[in-house]
Amino acid sequence: MRTLLLVVLVLASVSGYTQSQNADTHKLKIQWEVIENNYQHTSRFLSAFTITNSSKVDWPASGWTLYFNFIRTVDPASVTGNVLIEHINGDLFRLVPRAGFTGIKAGASLRVEFAASDWVVNFTDAPAGLFIVWDAALAKGIPLTNYTIKPSTEPKQYLRFEGDKIGLITPQIIFEQNKNAKPVAEEKLTKVFPTPVLYREHAGTYTLTSDVTIVTDPAFQQEAELLAGDLQSIFHKKSPVVTSGNAAKAIHLKKGEASHEGYTLSVTAEGITITASSGAGIFYGIQSLKTLLSPAAWATVPASVAVPLVDVEDAPRFEHRAFFLDVARNFQQKQQVIKLIDLMALYKLNVLHLHLNDDEGWRIEIPSLPELTAIGSKRGHTVDGTSALLPSFGSGPDISNPHGSGYYSQQDYIDILRYATARHVRVIPEIETPGHARAAIKSMDARYTRLMKEGKKEEAEKYLLRDPDDKSVYRSVQGWNDNVINVAMPSAYTFLEKIVDEMVTLYQRAGAPLQTIHFGGDEVPAGVWEHSPACQNLMENNASVKSTEDLWYYFFGKVNTIVQAKGLSLYGWEEIAMRKTKLDGESRYIPNPDFVKDKFQVDVWNNVLGWGSEDLAYRLANAGYKVVLSCVTNLYFDMAYYKAFDEPGYYWGAFVDVDKPYYFIPYDYFRNAKEDKFGNTLNRSIFIGKERLTDYGKSNIVGIQGLLWAENMLGPERMEYMILPKMLSLAERAWAKDPEWATEKDAAKSEALYLQAWSEFIAVSGLRELPRLDHYAGGFLYRIPSPGAVVENGTVVVNMQYPGFIVRYTTDGKEPSLKSTIYSGPIAKKGTIRMKAFNSRGRSGKTSTIVNP
Repeated sequence: MRTLLLVVLVLASVSGYTQSQNADTHKLKIQWEVIENNYQHTSRFLSAFTITNSSKVDWPASGWTLYFNFIRTVDPASVTGNVLIEHINGDLFRLVPRAGFTGIKAGASLRVEFAASDWVVNFTDAPAGLFIVWDAALAKGIPLTNYTIKPSTEPKQYLRFEGDKIGLITPQIIFEQNKNAKPVAEEKLTKVFPTPVLYREHAGTYTLTSDVTIVTDPAFQQEAELLAGDLQSIFHKKSPVVTSGNAAKAIHLKKGEASHEGYTLSVTAEGITITASSGAGIFYGIQSLKTLLSPAAWATVPASVAVPLVDVEDAPRFEHRAFFLDVARNFQQKQQVIKLIDLMALYKLNVLHLHLNDDEGWRIEIPSLPELTAIGSKRGHTVDGTSALLPSFGSGPDISNPHGSGYYSQQDYIDILRYATARHVRVIPEIETPGHARAAIKSMDARYTRLMKEGKKEEAEKYLLRDPDDKSVYRSVQGWNDNVINVAMPSAYTFLEKIVDEMVTLYQRAGAPLQTIHFGGDEVPAGVWEHSPACQNLMENNASVKSTEDLWYYFFGKVNTIVQAKGLSLYGWEEIAMRKTKLDGESRYIPNPDFVKDKFQVDVWNNVLGWGSEDLAYRLANAGYKVVLSCVTNLYFDMAYYKAFDEPGYYWGAFVDVDKPYYFIPYDYFRNAKEDKFGNTLNRSIFIGKERLTDYGKSNIVGIQGLLWAENMLGPERMEYMILPKMLSLAERAWAKDPEWATEKDAAKSEALYLQAWSEFIAVSGLRELPRLDHYAGGFLYRIPSPGAVVENGTVVVNMQYPGFIVRYTTDGKEPSLKSTIYSGPIAKKGTIRMKAFNSRGRSGKTSTIVNP
C-alpha cells in the first residue's frame, strides 16, 4: 500500500512538473480593470482579472499559484472563476485554483471578478508585482510581465461613492485652474529664490567669467571650495580660492554681523560680496547667487554670465526646513540621496529626515547585527519567508530587485552624512518603533533561530523583538499581523540601545551632528500585546502599567531614557505626544502632560479635513510640544497631483498639486484650507470649536516638512516626478517671510494679494527654476504639467500652469512630438486636438485631448 501511495505521489509530482514545463508563463496575458466603485451601495469596489492563455498549450488546472500585491482588502466570498484569492500578509495575496478548476484552454480566457474595500481612482491602486510559482519548483517565482491595467473611463468606475461629484480631470478643468494667473515679465521677477527678506535690483550687470577668484575669510574655506565647484560645473574650469589678496575679478566671502543662517549679498559692477556670521549663512548666500544666475548658465559652457546688480538681505523664517524621504518601502540608491541633497541645499532646506526602516525593509548596515541587512534589506519570494521579507508594493519575486531590496553600507551612510554636513543639511535618522517594525522583527527572529541551532540560547534571546508565546491578534493599516515590537521584552530595549550606540558612532565617524533620533510611534493597531504573557507579567509587577494602553507610555518613557543617556532628544510622530482618555464615556486623545517637560519633538501629519483632528498640530504646540508641521493635506508629496487615472500617487488624505504647499499658512492653516480630501469645496463648519494656535504655541512650531512616502516610488524617475515642482513651494513657505496675503484680514484684498504672489511664484518657477533644474546636478525629471484647453468661439484656446514650456499639438490623432506644430494662438482646426508641453530638453508631459466640434 505504501509503495502504491509513493508511486501515486511521484506520478502527481512528475505530472505537475511536466505541466509547468509545457505551460508558457510568457504567453499568459493578464489585464486588470475596475468594474464599478460603490459596489452594491457599499464602501467597496468590484474589479476583475482577465487571464488569457495565448500559447498553443492548455494552462493546467492545478499545480500553480499566482501571487500579487494589492493595497485593498479582498472579500474572499466574492471571488468568481472557480479560484480562491487568499490574503497572506501585508499587501501580498495569492490566487489559487479550486478543486473543480479545469484550466485555461489554449487561446481562451478566464475572468476572475472580486470585491475589495474602499474604491479605486488611479492606476496606483491596481494589483502589482504579479508572479507565478509552480508547485514543482516552489523556490522560484516567475514574473508575469505581460500585465496591463485598463483605464477607468466611465463614471461608475471613478466616482467613489454616492454623492461623489468630482470626476476625472479634464483639459477644461485645468484651463479654469490656470486662467487666473497673470503674466509677469521675467525682468520684473525677484531673481533670488526662495524669496529673500529684502531684494533690490539695480540697472546693469556684473560679468562673471571663469577667471574669477574667490577671496574668503578662513572660517568659510569649506563653503568657498563648494562655490569653486559650482563655478567649475558652469565654466568647466575651477576658480582659485584664496584667503587674502586684491584680485581684479573676485567673489568675496566675508565675516560680519548677521543671524545664524542670515546673510547679505551685494553684486556691483566691480564684484560680488557675500557677508555672514556663520558658514551656514555664507552657504545660503552662495545658493542665492546661484539662483540669481540665468538658468542658461548650466545648459552650455558659457564664456561669461551676466549677473544682475542686486542688494539682498535675507534670513530664514523657520529653523527646521525639512524633507522626509522614505527609503524603507522602496529603496533609493546612495547617489539619488546625494542628488536630493543637492536639490535641498540649492533651495535652502536644511533637514533630511531619512525613514530607514519599516515593515518592508531595513536599510542601514549594523555590522554587529548582520541579519538586519542579510534578511531585512531583501524582499522576494522564498519557500518559507525566512531568508527574505515578503514581496511588497509590486517588488516581485526577485530578491535582486533594486526597489524592494537594498541598504546603505556603513561607508555609504558616512558618505551621505559628510556630503550633507558640508552643505549644512542635518540628516535625522528614523528607526520606526514599536509598530512598522516587521523587517527588524523578522531579522532578529532569523538571528534567534541561527543562534539557537548553535546552542547559544542566552545570546539568541539578547535582541529578540517579540514574545514567542504572544497569541495577540491584530491587523495593521497596511495589513500586517506581525509587525509590532513587544514592548514588555527587555531584549527590545537592548536592541534599541544597540541601534542608538551604532548610530551615534556612525555620526561621530562622519563628523556629522546628531541631536535627535526619530523613533516613529505611529499606527500601532488595536489588539497588540493583549494576549502576551510577557506583557501580562509586566502589568502584574509594575504598578505604573495597568493596561495594554499604558504599555505605550512605558515604552516611550524607556526609549526617552536611552536617548537622553546619549545626550540626544526624542523625536517621533504625533502619537508619541498623545494620551488616551475618556470624555463622557467616549475615547479621546489629548496632549500627554507627562512628556512635555522632556521636550519631545513631533511630526504632526494628521490634519485630514473632516476626520476631526484638524487642530492637532496646534493643540500639541499650545501644550508645549515642539512641532514640525508635516500636514498630509498640503505637504505629503506622495499624494497624487489630481484625480486622473494615469496620475500616480495615493489620495487618501488629499490631492496635492504645487499650489497646496504654496498656499499653506503655517500659523493658521484653517484660514486657507480650500477643499476636502475628495476635492469638494470645503465645508468650513468643521473648524467650529477647533483650537487655534496661540502666541505661545507659535514659539513651539519649529518648522515645516515635505514628505515622500515610498509605497509607489519605483526608482528615481518616480521620486523626482512626485517631489518636483512641489519642493519649490515647500522651500518658499519654509524660508520666506510670512506673505502679505496670509496676514491681510480683508478677504478680497487677501485674495488679490495671493493671486499676484502666486502669479510671480509660477513665473519664477517656470521661467527660471524649472529650466535650471533641467541641467542642475545632472538634471531632474520633474513633472511637466498637461496643457489646459477649452473651445471658445469655434477655436481651441490653450494655457499652462507655468510659463516657459512649449506646447505642441496634432490634429491627425497622433501623439505630439518635437516635430509637431507649436501652439502660438487659438487653433481653428476642427476635430480632435492632442497637445503636450515640452521643456528645454525636449522632454514632454502627458497628453491633453479636446474635440473642436
